[in-house]
Amino acid sequence: MPSGNGLGPNVRDNADGTICVEYEPKQEGRHEVLMAFDGTGVDGSPFSCVVDKIDGSFLTAFGTGLVGGLSGDQESFTVVAKKGTAKDIEVRIDGPAKVDLQRKDNEDGSANFSYMPMTPGAYNIGIKYHGKPIKGSPFVAKVSGEGRKRSYLSVGNSAEYSLKIVEADIVDLVGTIRTPGGQIEPIILKKTGDGELAIASFTPREKGEYTVNVMRHEKNIKNSPFKIKVGDKEIGHAAGCRVTGAIAEAIANSGNELVIDTSDGGYGGLSVAIEGPHRSDVECYKVEDRVYTIHYSPHEPGIYILNIRFADDHIQGSPFLVNVGGNPSGRVRETVVKEMGQADATNAGTTAEFILKIPGTNPFDMEASITDPEGVSELCEVMDLEDFHYDIKMTPKENGLHTLSIKHKGMHISGSPFQYSVGQLAVGGPHKVQVGGPGLEKGEVGIPNVFNIYTREAGPGDLSVGVEGPSKAVIQLEQRPNGFLGAQFKVTKPGIYGVHLKFNDKHIPGSPFMVNVAPDSGVARQVTVHSLKDKGLAIDKPVTFTVAFNGATGNLHATMRTPSGAHTDCFTQEMDKGVYAVRFIPKENGVHYVDVKLNDAHIPDSPFAIMVGSTASDPAMVTASGDGLEHGKCGVKNKFVVKTAGAGSGLLAVFIDGPSKSALSCKEVDEGYEFSFTPFCPGNYLITIKYGNIPIAGSPYQTNVTGSGRKASPIVEQSSMAVETVEKKAGAGGKTRKLRGDASKVVAKGPGLKKAFTNRLQNFTVDVKDAGLAILSVGMIAPSGHPEAELSVKKVTATSYSVSYKVQEMGEHILHVKWGDDEIPGSPFVLCT
Repeated sequence: MPSGNGLGPNVRDNADGTICVEYEPKQEGRHEVLMAFDGTGVDGSPFSCVVDKIDGSFLTAFGTGLVGGLSGDQESFTVVAKKGTAKDIEVRIDGPAKVDLQRKDNEDGSANFSYMPMTPGAYNIGIKYHGKPIKGSPFVAKVSGEGRKRSYLSVGNSAEYSLKIVEADIVDLVGTIRTPGGQIEPIILKKTGDGELAIASFTPREKGEYTVNVMRHEKNIKNSPFKIKVGDKEIGHAAGCRVTGAIAEAIANSGNELVIDTSDGGYGGLSVAIEGPHRSDVECYKVEDRVYTIHYSPHEPGIYILNIRFADDHIQGSPFLVNVGGNPSGRVRETVVKEMGQADATNAGTTAEFILKIPGTNPFDMEASITDPEGVSELCEVMDLEDFHYDIKMTPKENGLHTLSIKHKGMHISGSPFQYSVGQLAVGGPHKVQVGGPGLEKGEVGIPNVFNIYTREAGPGDLSVGVEGPSKAVIQLEQRPNGFLGAQFKVTKPGIYGVHLKFNDKHIPGSPFMVNVAPDSGVARQVTVHSLKDKGLAIDKPVTFTVAFNGATGNLHATMRTPSGAHTDCFTQEMDKGVYAVRFIPKENGVHYVDVKLNDAHIPDSPFAIMVGSTASDPAMVTASGDGLEHGKCGVKNKFVVKTAGAGSGLLAVFIDGPSKSALSCKEVDEGYEFSFTPFCPGNYLITIKYGNIPIAGSPYQTNVTGSGRKASPIVEQSSMAVETVEKKAGAGGKTRKLRGDASKVVAKGPGLKKAFTNRLQNFTVDVKDAGLAILSVGMIAPSGHPEAELSVKKVTATSYSVSYKVQEMGEHILHVKWGDDEIPGSPFVLCT
């Protein structure tokens, strides 16, 4: 009710598939009806209803048509008066174009109205009863253009409250807040830029003293509990916010500026959403003393609706109707739709194969492996086909979810690791579609920009691939077995292109992908890179390599992308004519990508992937499990465990997207890390888990949250937590990675296996191509019984090794070569000098 108190309605089942909701208003003003089914808000809830008091009875007006809608759509609303007085209701609509108003009077005193606005703009709906305007009349319905697209931005730090203490690690920290009314709720903890511990989303609803408890292992940390006094000024209220700038007129494809002053609005979250005929780019440009500068750029002219909310309420004047002028962008959209049938089931013991196209790779550096549900890993056969196509064959030994890893130079290709179901296939949905490939990261005009799409785990449905940009794209899809699909697009003009990937008419995670298509790289093709180490690098140790122009001319620019997603410029210095030294200092463990460009065009093989850290953080070895990944409840802790044992150390990040923020906490367990999240309203939440900035197999997970809670946010809210993991050894509670290798299939050959010569370097090769996956161990004992001083094993290709040794004593030397726990054929070798 307008006073803020609740009013209990009666819900009656009509026994015909409909229900009747009855309530008796006690006050004049705007009422909100919140309606939920199975704990999930009904589409359109909360419904707004205006109540006016006339002639000793109440008159009400409600319906989405009083607020706004979409041009070309039928909009409706209802006016309810005393029984038998519907004839005394008079409605008139004025706006940018004439509308045909349909009316139906009912016996109970209500009248249903509907109209179809054909022109975007603001429509004034005047409602009179006995010739007198009712409360709230005229209502302003804001109608946007056809095919409404929504772009949004949530500014979390507007609701941030620092606890003024420095806490190095937020692992194992759990926070709760006690309201003045005695209610205890979980809170979202975060670290600010200067290392202070803070509440990420503090939106007080009542005055008084709030008590914040922050605990580690069920004990209060230093200075906890914290007391927060909240008065009128601190309570989040949208009425205290002011907005200036482009709220009525804007220019397409230009940085239109909004300045939102929340300094008198207390604590609350700020969100900006723009709806209209096309997408808009929205970004928070500057934050200073709770004053936010927002830039937004609609892609095309038209009528847009701008929603600005603070502390979950519209600020004064919102939603704003913005007339966007300027010239059309000239962007062209091309879409190809393909019906994807249910992928064929693969049964244990049968051979399955994949075909992928991975440009810019070397067949000798490709390797693939599959890990079964028990953690047993086996190498797959990788066959090199023409035009960078690879045929990957595997034979899973048991049913269940497997993890397929495809690597180039020891690092996962884009999109890997993949989840692969053996046996019965589950229907996953759009969030289970995986994509990857250079065509989604960079592009070049005039050549095919290639990527791979994996729909096996998503089930059957319609896949649409759309490319929108400065020129028309020629899109080609290549059908492949087992749920993989090849895709490529070719364009004629450079610029930013949006690659829209939808499954059953819903965007997959990450879509649309914004791809910077560069002009013809031209002379950049001549540039080469030398002395770039891609492994064995350490944090805080400078990495240097050289770039040779080889006769090309232009400006060289190199940037580094870190596992946490940051971009850093590399230091470049000319060493000689046409030869540059490039230097950077890594600050994180994990895979880094170095972009090297000449005149804004990537040189061959750029970006270069490099591994930093002594232990590789392998996302294929990370698994997640727990009920919280499938279903949960509002207001309680829902848990899942991320197992990192055997996966090295790296940055583990968890993102939860849904209709509300979630209080996210983490504690260390033997096999990895246990995460608990508390959502505040029902609905579907998407949980993304990344290790070293690469999604683990099966991520993202969709969990359905039920129960009653707060009102759903009109935009998607994200909560996140990042943990710098410590290396978990197998045996510390973690599941060991089992390896299944066959030593009898290993082939060793070379002169070094026949006879040993003192002080002469000798070698032989070991080929494990058909021997599965295991650990190769080589050892040599001298006649004196001591191990040989000089013995080395070097990996030559994905499945072959070169072993070299030098003996110094005369006599009989014993050489052991083992694959796993077993000696290979011929081992131990007896070599005499």
